[in-house]
Amino acid sequence: MNLEDKLASLLGEQGWIGAADSAAWRRDWLNKFGELPLGVARPKSIAEVSAVLKLCAAVEVPVVPQGGNTSLAGAAVLGSKGGVILSLSRMDKIGEVDKAGGTITVGAGVVLANLHEQLDGSGLMFPLHIGAEGSAQIGGLIGTNAGGSHAFRYGMMQDLVLGLEVVLPDGTVWDGMRRVQKDNSGYQLRKLFCGAEGTLGVVTRAVLKLLPAPIAETTCLLAVPDMAAAIEVAAQCRAKAGEFLSALEFFSDVGLDMALLNIPDLSFPLQQRSSFYILVEAGAGSPQVPIEAIFFEILEDCFSIGLVVDGAIAMSKAQRNAFWRIREEQPEGQRLEGEQLKHDLSVPPQLLGDFLERASSECQSILKGVRINPFGHLGDGNVHYNLSPPIGQKGFFGLEKTFALRLGRLANEMGGSYAAEHGLGRAKVALADQLRDPVERELMARLKSAFDEKGNLNPGVIVEIPRRRLQ
Repeated sequence: MNLEDKLASLLGEQGWIGAADSAAWRRDWLNKFGELPLGVARPKSIAEVSAVLKLCAAVEVPVVPQGGNTSLAGAAVLGSKGGVILSLSRMDKIGEVDKAGGTITVGAGVVLANLHEQLDGSGLMFPLHIGAEGSAQIGGLIGTNAGGSHAFRYGMMQDLVLGLEVVLPDGTVWDGMRRVQKDNSGYQLRKLFCGAEGTLGVVTRAVLKLLPAPIAETTCLLAVPDMAAAIEVAAQCRAKAGEFLSALEFFSDVGLDMALLNIPDLSFPLQQRSSFYILVEAGAGSPQVPIEAIFFEILEDCFSIGLVVDGAIAMSKAQRNAFWRIREEQPEGQRLEGEQLKHDLSVPPQLLGDFLERASSECQSILKGVRINPFGHLGDGNVHYNLSPPIGQKGFFGLEKTFALRLGRLANEMGGSYAAEHGLGRAKVALADQLRDPVERELMARLKSAFDEKGNLNPGVIVEIPRRRLQ
């Protein structure tokens, strides 16, 4: 019996999808990566995941774990033909909420939005929010160490994972499903799998940390004259509402124009336009905390010294959602504008203004007239630095790698990262080899080899190691 027949027999009709019917899993979110697989394995238990990996390892067929396939770096699809895509979508059980411990156990295939819905009314929340939460799955979010809009207060995915269950490349199972925050019993193995993009093992279940859901909440949309003012407003918010802040986002007038032009029914609620806009959100677990009064005082001070030129506080949930929609539609507005280049960068928050100025000069020196749409997470310095061709032109004239290298190098020089929250995937491995310290690359290669001696699990992602043939 060949591998396909063995997998079909193991997984059943719903669990094995042949190559001819694999289109829904084959290509990445941006349709830039993905090769024809041998098929798609859709296990429904950890025993089946283990068996799939054992069978594939025995004949050296590569395996690529896949969650919701929302990666913007091509991490969850094949880099060459003939491997197996391992979809975790059927492993979507959500356990009971542990209110005393503030935890919940979930399967890797749980969709983030479904987890949020399940927690509604429980008094607890899972604080990770991203634009793709209607599709993104917990296993993929762990694999990419997702961040999102509330990361500066609550941390990245690695900060929200207490325990993991993982199947290693040879089919061995590691049970690290501990439900406690304090666990110093050796190396922090669970964190190795956060951001590993499925190269070290396949996450099948996780214990996640929950936090009290806010009862009192305030959301503000502010227009500011420049990024220096945005940074100062953020500093004022931190100083006067620090422990209550949950989001500090920003976007530019360039991005706002694209969104208003291309997104139906999108409206701008302020009277005055400006160069940049900030979305600020704060929440408290008690109605006794005067969140609105705190923000009225902050805004009054900022208006009086010219840091804010216009602003509004959401007076209803519908208004809050409308404010957030403007921020969240930034990438879609630019996508509908036409071809674009996406760069996911980070610098220390206080250097964002300097970075944007220097990055703009770099980009204009590469291609005069290129349109720059920076937006992202003011609280943690993560900027999605997306480019559109000059007006009237199509494409970037083969300069894509030049933009990526020079912007990534600038972020590095300023103490930041050329891969902030989207990971490396298949899109940035070559860039990483140019920009990361050789010692860092060697450590990652050693780690990959230690977990996956034959290089069979998601080969070509994060760090390339020679695949070893069976003797």
